Amino acid sequence: MSAPSAAKLPPFDPADPLGLDDLLDPEDLAIRDTVRAWATDRVLPHIAEWYERGELPVIRELARELGGLGALGMSLTGYGCAGATAVQYGLACLELEAADSGIRSLVSVQGSLAMYAIHRYGSDEQKQRWLPAMAAGEIIGCFGLTEPDHGSDPAGMRMYAKRDGGDWVLNGRKMWITNGSVAGVAVVWARTDDAEGGIRGFLVPADTPGFSAPEIRHKWSLRASVTSELVLDDVRLPADAVLPGVSGLRGPLSCLSHARYGIVWGSMGAARASFESALSYATSREQFGRPIGGFQLTQAKLADMALELHKGILLAHHLGRRMDAGRLRAEQISFGKLNNVREAIEICRTARTVLGANGISLEYPVMRHATNLESVLTYEGTVEMHQLVLGKALTGLDAFR
Repeated sequence: MSAPSAAKLPPFDPADPLGLDDLLDPEDLAIRDTVRAWATDRVLPHIAEWYERGELPVIRELARELGGLGALGMSLTGYGCAGATAVQYGLACLELEAADSGIRSLVSVQGSLAMYAIHRYGSDEQKQRWLPAMAAGEIIGCFGLTEPDHGSDPAGMRMYAKRDGGDWVLNGRKMWITNGSVAGVAVVWARTDDAEGGIRGFLVPADTPGFSAPEIRHKWSLRASVTSELVLDDVRLPADAVLPGVSGLRGPLSCLSHARYGIVWGSMGAARASFESALSYATSREQFGRPIGGFQLTQAKLADMALELHKGILLAHHLGRRMDAGRLRAEQISFGKLNNVREAIEICRTARTVLGANGISLEYPVMRHATNLESVLTYEGTVEMHQLVLGKALTGLDAFR
């Protein structure tokens, strides 16, 4: 069979140079376009102001709207969740982070951390109590693992839960907790002396005496996001507050893997928005009597950005298909998180050079995305931790300790 003639080939699409939309079915495209339209209408007109002010004043309203879209816990099944595929969830993360990393973080923490923990490890009663309202965005959740002195080494956590009769009493602090100050329930991981497994997960309603969540201020990244400390001072919980389905670090780490998968996609959203801004600017900004996009050095920058952007999206697609097939390993998620966030930051930095001085202005999204990605690079596992995960997988030798 002869190759198709050039006349029969579709035209080159700068927005999809590899033809990756061919990998998507109509339902995938509909979900992507719905989330993109929502973000364009509800987030983009306001995000620069929210970022400059360092707040997300309508977070509860946005959560309810995202619940109406089916974006909260969207890859979970039952309890009002959408039951979407991993690829569809990834596409949603990409579109949300193309608006702002803080919006994607809201959805990731709600669905991939808090709801996922309850859905996978909770009792039937816990699932019925929390998940429907969380899926609707009526209750916001948070996930308490990181502590002031223990981030990459969660096994060293100091949050401690001790038995007192039929109850548990929790004491300690968690740090850098997305959604904390607005959460109705916190999934908190704590050390115990329980013979069945040292680290356990607890569902802590926000109105429990002794629980507080002061908001963290003075951030220069993820400014349009609620970030908090969790303080538990003799918080007394009944026995049924424990997640019964898991003990040890396997529980929180499996939740983190699910959240990291969303970052693989989401980071490419921030990169895409920055690339598109640079491309548009390069074709309209004139210097030396012509658009700067007509100069070789600018074209080289645009080509390299497009190359890494769409390679990253293709990697995200591949990992999504593996997740849908039940074949995605944690090491492969580390592969995607490490590559895509690093490349996204580099795309943002290069885009900033194309925009020149305008690149630092909030009139354009580039610097906002670049500073947000500095947080995304670190949370859910630093560069170094993911390098060591891959190093161990490649060599069989553990270099963590």
